Parts: sequence; C-alpha cells; structure tokens
Amino acid sequence: MATGSFGCFALFGNTRQLQLNRSPFDLHGRRAFVTGGTQGVGAVIARSLAQAGADVVILGLEDDDSARCTLEACRSFGAQAELIVQDLAQSPEHYVDDLFSRVNTLMPGIDLLVNNAGTYIDPPFLKLTHDTFQKTMYLNVHAGFFITQAFARNWIKAGTQGRVLFTGSINGFLAEPDHTAYDTSKGAVAAMVRSLCVTLAPHKIRVNSMAPGLVRTPLTDVLNEKPELDQWMKLHTPSGEVPEAEVCGGAAVFLLSDAAHHIHGQTLYVDGGMSCWQQPDPPAGWNMRQA
Repeated sequence: MATGSFGCFALFGNTRQLQLNRSPFDLHGRRAFVTGGTQGVGAVIARSLAQAGADVVILGLEDDDSARCTLEACRSFGAQAELIVQDLAQSPEHYVDDLFSRVNTLMPGIDLLVNNAGTYIDPPFLKLTHDTFQKTMYLNVHAGFFITQAFARNWIKAGTQGRVLFTGSINGFLAEPDHTAYDTSKGAVAAMVRSLCVTLAPHKIRVNSMAPGLVRTPLTDVLNEKPELDQWMKLHTPSGEVPEAEVCGGAAVFLLSDAAHHIHGQTLYVDGGMSCWQQPDPPAGWNMRQA
C-alpha cells in the first residue's frame, strides 16, 4: 500500500475539502444577521460570532446603551458590526420585505441567520388575552419563519449555502404552570426547525436550533430579586448552576460553523442537564412554598 502524503489524503477524503490551515470553527468571511442581538443571549451570540471572525448585523428594539455596547464588543474583535432597529412583535407582512432590503443594503452577502428575538410575557393561562398571545407568537414564531423565508429565497437564487440557527428553549419540550403562551411558541419553534430542515437541506441550507435552559438575562432578573428562587432553580439543575448567557455562545458558533456541516434539523440543549432530570428530590426541611 502506498504511504506518504497520498495515502494520508486518501484516508481523509477529497483533498479539495481539506482546509489544513483553518479551524472548522473559523467564521472569517461569513456574515451574520442576529435578531434580538442587542442584549441577553442574542448579544452573546453576536459577540461570539464576531470573535470567531464573522461580520454581524444585530437587530434590536432600540438604539440604546446595550446595543452600542454589543456593537463595540463585536468591533473589538476586528469584525464589521452594524445595528438595525425594528419591532418584530407584529405581523411580518408589515416589515419583512423592507427589513430584508435594509439588511442586504447595510451588509450584502449575509449567509448566517440567527433567529433569536423572543419574549416572555405570560400572565396566568386563565387571564391570557388574545393580544398577549398573538404578540408572543408574532415575535417568537412568525418573525423567524418569514425572515428565514426571505433569506432562503435569496440564497437559493444565488446558490448560497446558508445556515440558520433558531434560539429555542427547553420549554419547547417541557412545560411550566402558567407559561402557556411561551411554551406553545417554543414548541412551535422546535417543530419549525425540523420542517425547515427537510425543506431546505436539499438546497444545502442548514437549519438547527439550540435550546437554553435557565440562564441569567434581563428577562430573568427575578432570580436576583428572590435568592430562594435562585437556590431552587440550582437544585433543579444537575450541574447545580444558573449560569450567565455566555454559555450559549460556543453552541451557536459550533452549529453555524463547518464543524457542524452534517448536522441538520437538530436542537442542542444548553441547559446544564435540566431537561434530563424528571424531578429532583428536595433537601430535607425544604419549604416548597419558599419558591
């Protein structure tokens, strides 16, 4: 059997596909659009993509200190970073075409799409109004669906092998009392990812999701206000921690990188094992009413 470089390349496949001087996690030359990218998980994703080499456009509800801080952080890695302000909590027919045009004008060649924008505004189920439910669905479900459609149409026409990442939640698979609208929306995201996968994979467009558990963001400030609730959530998580949103950055880079080139339609849990645990036993003397 022949040895040397020929045998080595034969072992690892087509030499044209080898990028020996480049990490499979390297995103240089990529351009990303991140919705809900000015704070929380979205800001972490934007910064992580920029650190990996991608240029980014972030979408937020306001041009505020949080947005400017995220832009500055992205640019500190040498990336081009731009901001678009848009309210997605409305019917996409009112904004999606114009939004796609604005993004494409600001940064042509987007090939990474992160549908991260979302909200949690649930009152108890019996008090949930149609307007509140609809706002949740517009932002958590409709926006990602129709923004992905706009980009996919363009990618297919141009022959771009785009990559789409949704931010789901373990609430798309598990449920909590009186989180009915949020749970419903995240369940829809999980199903959407699978459906878009089988629709877009033949066009070499990858669609995946990551599902965070409980992480510290502006939407979970209640944990800082109620130490007993923070303690209970740590008990409920096998890893024993409620981490900062930074734990989501690496997962996003991986799923959008070449390292995940054969991963389609999957949801990666980033939850410290919370989704694996049916129900932890409370410690002796624990007062359930504290939580």
